[in-house]
Amino acid sequence: MRRAFVVVLDACGAGALPDAAAYGDDGANTLGHVASLVELRLPTLAALGLGSIIPLDGIPPACRPVLHGRLAPIGHGKDSTAGHRELMGAPSDSPAPTYPHGFPPEVIGVIGDASGRQVICNRPYNGLEAIADYGEEQLRGGALIVYTSQDSVLQIAAHADVVAVEELYQVCARVRAGLPPEHQVERVIARPFHGLPGAFERTDGRRDLVLPPPRATYVDVLHELGVPVHTVGKAGQLFAGRGIDEQHAGATNAVALAETARLLQELEHGFVLTNLIETDQVYGHRHDAAGFARALVDIDRAIAVWLARLGDGDLLVLTADHGCDPVAPHTDHTREHVPLLAVFPGHRSRRHDGAMADVGASALAWLTGTEASQLPGEPFL
Repeated sequence: MRRAFVVVLDACGAGALPDAAAYGDDGANTLGHVASLVELRLPTLAALGLGSIIPLDGIPPACRPVLHGRLAPIGHGKDSTAGHRELMGAPSDSPAPTYPHGFPPEVIGVIGDASGRQVICNRPYNGLEAIADYGEEQLRGGALIVYTSQDSVLQIAAHADVVAVEELYQVCARVRAGLPPEHQVERVIARPFHGLPGAFERTDGRRDLVLPPPRATYVDVLHELGVPVHTVGKAGQLFAGRGIDEQHAGATNAVALAETARLLQELEHGFVLTNLIETDQVYGHRHDAAGFARALVDIDRAIAVWLARLGDGDLLVLTADHGCDPVAPHTDHTREHVPLLAVFPGHRSRRHDGAMADVGASALAWLTGTEASQLPGEPFL
């Protein structure tokens, strides 16, 4: 009765990929630059070997690290959808559509038909700044705040007093279904907010509407083999719920950490994929290195508790999905390697650098003793 826990520290990139310049991310190094800007005190992650993966100010290489290294995607993209699917063996074959100049009339028409409302903003924008700059106009006139980023996303924000949250979800679902084939963005994201002008805040009601993966993933294979599959946070939405038995809450790190701890305590057998969102959503896009570091401290403390609960049948993998470098010339994600720390009985202090899909391959091998030859990835066990 084995268990495998894969925990994705969202946006905790570990150095630019060889093709980073093509994405405007040459020299990106999220963890490295956070460590250079803020003193990091992460005793648990340090002992596991975080400083053995790449040089980090204040975190020396561990004396006896667990299995550690850096992983790279084999497909396109640098957002959460691409990253999580890479980890589970489904790389993106081609770049998804992006909109550096805003959405064209045919997309805006779909939004209008789906909502009966006008659109404001319609350009790449930091999400927090979008509601700060356009929230009062939205509250006054009812038009939807529509924005994008360097990623393949269409985000729709509305004040909960003007557009009820469930209505916003329905609008986004109609938009998702109505987009023409050439404009099938990876994610349509509902972004409800509340509060008064000058003090608008996002609610915890974010919802990602994602196209199902175009091919099988390790999530699908595990599910088909009868392994219970659980997700925490937005991870389940990134697979459009496919192959997932139960999705658990995780809109904030506090909730996601608590849910993961509960599953560690209660789950007898199965696979858990957790997303810890705040290093991306709350701090990464704001270039808030101090906040990023505080989030890592909270994660570090939680991992210390988790380690004490691991048993002989448990695999714990700590990794990421992309970067969000605080010194980048933009506030979007960055194209980076992701870190790997893996704890399991009999692990040796060795380095493993490979594909992100090695995570999914290892979870499958650990839980079932089998491999999926049709999927990329090699077990690091």
